[in-house]
Amino acid sequence: METAFTKLVGVAHPIVQTGMGWVAGPRLVSAAAGAGALGILASATMTLDQLRSAVREVRSRVPEGTPFGVNLRADAGDAAERAQLIIDEGVRVASFALAPSRELIARLKDAGVVVIPSIGARRHAEKVAAWGADAVIVQGGEGGGHTGDVATTVLLPQVVDAVDIPVVAAGGFGDGRGLVAALAYGAAGIAMGTRFLLTSDSTVPDAVKAEYLKATVKDVTVTTAVDGLPHRMLRTELVGSLERAGRARALARAVRHAAGFRKLSGLSWPQMVRDGLAMKHGKDLSWSQVLLAANTPMLLKASMVEGRTDLGVMASGQIAGVIEDLPSCAELVSRVMAEAQQALEALHSLRTLPPPG
Repeated sequence: METAFTKLVGVAHPIVQTGMGWVAGPRLVSAAAGAGALGILASATMTLDQLRSAVREVRSRVPEGTPFGVNLRADAGDAAERAQLIIDEGVRVASFALAPSRELIARLKDAGVVVIPSIGARRHAEKVAAWGADAVIVQGGEGGGHTGDVATTVLLPQVVDAVDIPVVAAGGFGDGRGLVAALAYGAAGIAMGTRFLLTSDSTVPDAVKAEYLKATVKDVTVTTAVDGLPHRMLRTELVGSLERAGRARALARAVRHAAGFRKLSGLSWPQMVRDGLAMKHGKDLSWSQVLLAANTPMLLKASMVEGRTDLGVMASGQIAGVIEDLPSCAELVSRVMAEAQQALEALHSLRTLPPPG
């Protein structure tokens, strides 16, 4: 299936595997890319050296020339260095969870990198499009992790009407019917996180995957207890305890997690303070919210890497409530495209009905 997105990026199918922290590592990304989707590495939890190694590992696992991407934090103190690494390593796509600056977009584009920010509001899409972004991923409120409160079915057509670059729809997608629905709204593809997390190629521990598979739609909630921002995840006893915890306990936990994240990321305390200042400015956060942000990567690591469902949180899109299996990425992409073809044929048959009367 050829769309404006597949032509822009050079993938076979209009499907994106999103850059999920602690989840979207070389194994998952190479499997998604090898299946003809756009696989995206999550780099926020990697040092520069780890990111370079991950990029090279993905390249070693896929046929030469296979496109893939790297997700960057636009507000990170070393964003410029990470962008240069992407340029030096010849990575096809740079995606961003927050809007990158006009200057960073220009620098990447001048080097031939396709720039695709993720956005959650029409005005953000208009801004990055005006700054030169090549495409946008639009996540509605059904999506996992940090999310908004506008449904994909409302947000997506708004953005499609507002910009003239390819729009990729995210939030609530898991099969071929969803792909066709997104195309009908004017999107050029879909992005899926939770659906790719729940594949046999995902390195998430089996016990964690089991928690996702047994979840119903009502077991996926939105809470601000982790880092002060709306965060969609599976409802667990830990989430309940975080919501009941007092402010002092929450901040004390965040300080411990900030120290742990500093060691994992290789950042110095001054760099982390600069990142915090950038976050505070970019999102208009309080200082307590900036400090609480340290909880997110460490609580995700506890579950996604260490398998401790009792000590970690499990970011999740609402789609988790209807997922029942763990296909390989190749099986998943093939299934989605086959379902999309069936849905398109069914829609086409409606046109052949004789007019009434």
